[in-house]
Amino acid sequence: MSVILGRMQNRIISIIKKRLIVVLLICSIAFLGLFFHSSETARPIEASAQLTSFTINGVDLHDGMMLNFGGTYYLYGTEYGCGFQWRIPNTPWCGFGVSTSTDRVHWSTPTLLFSPSSIDPWTGTTWQSACSGSNGEGCFNPRMMQRVGWGLNDGAWLLWFNIPNDFIVRGANPYDVFQCVGPDGPCTTPAAGTIEGKPYLYGPCGSADGDMTIIINGSSAPVLICTTVNQTFGAEKLDNFYGNGGTNDGQVASNLGGLANVESPGYFFQGSTLILTFADPNCGYCAGTGTGYAYSITGGMGPYYVPSNSGLAAPATGRRDLSATSCGGEPRTVSIIDGVPYEGIDIWSGSLNETNAPLHYEPLILNSLIEPPGQLLQAFAPWMCNP
Repeated sequence: MSVILGRMQNRIISIIKKRLIVVLLICSIAFLGLFFHSSETARPIEASAQLTSFTINGVDLHDGMMLNFGGTYYLYGTEYGCGFQWRIPNTPWCGFGVSTSTDRVHWSTPTLLFSPSSIDPWTGTTWQSACSGSNGEGCFNPRMMQRVGWGLNDGAWLLWFNIPNDFIVRGANPYDVFQCVGPDGPCTTPAAGTIEGKPYLYGPCGSADGDMTIIINGSSAPVLICTTVNQTFGAEKLDNFYGNGGTNDGQVASNLGGLANVESPGYFFQGSTLILTFADPNCGYCAGTGTGYAYSITGGMGPYYVPSNSGLAAPATGRRDLSATSCGGEPRTVSIIDGVPYEGIDIWSGSLNETNAPLHYEPLILNSLIEPPGQLLQAFAPWMCNP
């Protein structure tokens, strides 16, 4: 009898052990599933690791931007096909164009947002004359935005762009704002609150002559970031027209982040932190300009913090550049494409006429803002530079 009872006890103990192992396995699987789910949620950057860079060839649009609206991608830029050559006297100015796509692979033939032969209402001359003239300075940086959720919240499409000669020759600020019928134009009506398309600007952007971006942050007043004549960045908060010109509220800032010799600002938000990217250093039509970054935790007016370098004769760009060569091109601005920030890059060919220069887009995947000297530094995921 004792032998039988002993065998039964051993059998019961064996069954209990097996069941315990099963329970432990189930709990472990559940825990691991919870862990991996939580990890994925907490670190969306891992989900973004599948993002890839892409290149657009054969589309004559440059120094512009891309947006997607209603299932269509819109690509904006300056055209060169009519023969434009920067700073060649009386060179033809070809205008701003837009191309559309449903897959970012096949693009339509660009159409003009307004005709270069039409009249600039502020100067009373043709856009061809205003944008080229005797010094061939050109007009650049078309930036399209929709007024939704901010300002008048009327759905209006607004086109900002840069006219260097308005400052160089005419002593005014170098920006214009026009209202467009839709995201593909035409853009022929001076925006309300402007003087024939010319916004009121009172701070450093009133005497700038370079690239710009408009920071839109929810329902807050947009902020114009401009490149000044001494190649620093200035900021100016816009009025209640919100990106439509009008009387400025007087909030201005100069020498953002103490940066010098920079241009081509772009931005995106990582949570509530604003990341500003830029060409570092400024270099017109260069095939291999660095892309730097700074950040602000208080919005577009700053202050901006810039990763500083250390060491004997250390270059200022050493820790603030997320790419030393920008995939062999010049960074232009940031475009939010399908909810993801991409740095747009002009892959300049070195020709006086850049009609055939490709456009390249790199996803901006932020790891951490600053790592102190003495620690590994990888603020952004490395750029892939894939075609």
